Order: sequence, then C-alpha cells, then structure tokens
Amino acid sequence: MLPEPVLAFLRKHGLAAANEVPPAVALSGGVSSDIWRVDLGSGTAAARSIVVKRALPRLRVEQLWEVPVERNRYERMWMETANAIIPGVAPEVLAADDAGCFAMQLVEGCPLWKAELAEGRADRDFAAKVGDCLARIHAATAGDKACAAKFDTDTNFHAIRLEPYLLAAGRIHPSLDKRLKELSSRTSQTKLALAHGDVSPKNILIGPGGPVFLDAECAWYGDPAFDLAFCLNHLLLKGLWVPVRRKAFLQCYDVLSAAYLRGVTWEPAAGIEMRAATLLPGLLLARVDGKSPVEYLKSDADKDFVRAIAGRFLLSPPTTLAELRAAWQRS
Repeated sequence: MLPEPVLAFLRKHGLAAANEVPPAVALSGGVSSDIWRVDLGSGTAAARSIVVKRALPRLRVEQLWEVPVERNRYERMWMETANAIIPGVAPEVLAADDAGCFAMQLVEGCPLWKAELAEGRADRDFAAKVGDCLARIHAATAGDKACAAKFDTDTNFHAIRLEPYLLAAGRIHPSLDKRLKELSSRTSQTKLALAHGDVSPKNILIGPGGPVFLDAECAWYGDPAFDLAFCLNHLLLKGLWVPVRRKAFLQCYDVLSAAYLRGVTWEPAAGIEMRAATLLPGLLLARVDGKSPVEYLKSDADKDFVRAIAGRFLLSPPTTLAELRAAWQRS
C-alpha cells in the first residue's frame, strides 16, 4: 500500500485519478530511498507501470548516516540532463515534486550489470560503452557555468560520498587519515563537469542500446575522475567476489578506462587519469572500512587483501590506472 503522501503526489500530477488507489510493490535494493513499482490504470487500455522514488533522511546502513532529502531533486535533474546528451541513457522523468518524490519510466527487460557480473559474465563491449557514455556526459557538461550553478551540491556530496567513504575510512586507519583527507579536499575543490557520483554496476542496466544509469542521488558538479574511479573500484572488488572471473573483470577495467580516456576533451587525459588512480585506493579502503562496506566481501582474507593494496597505494600514489591494476592482478 502506498503511503498517503506518495498517493497524493501521483494524483497531483495526474498520474493517478482522484479516486484511484493503484496497486504498488516496494522494490528492494536501495539503502537511501523508498522505491515503488506502481501499476496505473489497471484493467484499462491506458494501463502502465511506473517507478516512484522518495528519498530517506537516514540511510539503511549499520552506522548512523543522515543525508539531505533534497538530493532527490538533483537525481531527477541529472537524469534529465543526461538524457538530453544521450537519449535513453537514464529513465525518462515523468513528474517531480521537490519536496521529495519523483516518478520515472519503468525500464523493463534489461538485466542489471551487477547481476551479470555476479554470474561471471564479463562483457567487455558493454564495459567500454559505460566508459564512453560517462565521458560523453562529462564532456558535454565540462565548463558549463549554468550546469555548475544548477548542481551546486557540495553539501550533499560531502554528506553522501566524501564523509562516509574517505573520511570515515580515515578514522579507522589513523596512519592513512592525512592522505584520505587530502584526497577528500582535492576532490571537493575540483570543479570541472557533472558527475553522477554512484557509478556502480548495481545502478547500471544493460539496455539494448547501451547502459542505462540509475540512482543519481549523488549528482554533483565537480571532479569527473570520481565517477571513473568509483566504477573501476567495483570491477576490482567484483574479482574477489567471483574469483574465477577475476582476469575477465580486469579486462573490463582496461576497456572501460581506455574508452573513457579516449573521450576526455576538457583537460589532458593524463591529468584525470592521475586523479582517478590516486583516488581509487581510497575508495577501495572505503568499501571495506567506510560507512557503506560492500556486502559481498565476507572473509577476513579478502578484506585484508583490499586493505593491503589500498594502504600501499595511498602511501605511494600511482600515476596511472594500469599501476594499480597490475598490482591487483599479481597479488
């Protein structure tokens, strides 16, 4: 049963009739929002299903993690901006209420990239498309003052990403705290393009024409290197989750980064690669000892492996993505 505020939202925007109580099913998979599949006009010729999302003020994680609900508005605007650059790269936004809800197209029949990786299916062509699409969105928004003003979300990004990831991990590892604070500061001060902020395989559908990006709650005008590093981080970690496909996932890492760097037009590619490469060890550590550890790393041996690689490269920063990838493969 939909909460009354969500039902009122649907009626206000003409998505549901005044007397309609549409069937709805809560969707799983998120820690930051309530998400429902809503079946409108059931039993009529105009029947259709949509998704409604409402941001939560406190995330569903073990540690206390409170974040502003206005991130819902920036997620919706990221989808609209990205779709204007690459049609279909995000679900179509149908209606929005800046108080905390928005409705979007239900994208059906497209597998989640994370589910494919969990089954060991490593599609290098798709990984390259992810890198290419990210670069195209970054390139189209780079240096855009209007976009920068629209996505002036430093407070949100700090609360959702920098504090619970880099700074929280630093509190667990005092010897690395200074370096993690430096990375957080550099990232927060770099203002170049529109970043998604949560480019994870769990937020990417494998659409017929390429990736469809979901969950842009962390949208922020800042350092596009964050998106690249965030996604590559998951490809490294997935190799521990599905160890028999570790080599194949590293090949996805290679083609994604190469496709992305080919699309860099707003600065020298070596500059953004260096920032992504130096940020990546911090993100690795954060997914073990930050506020949002990945749920699939269970063994102490895997966690210690991540800590060792991350600590090594935080104290001796790499300049290329290949350096960290090579160490990951050899270890």
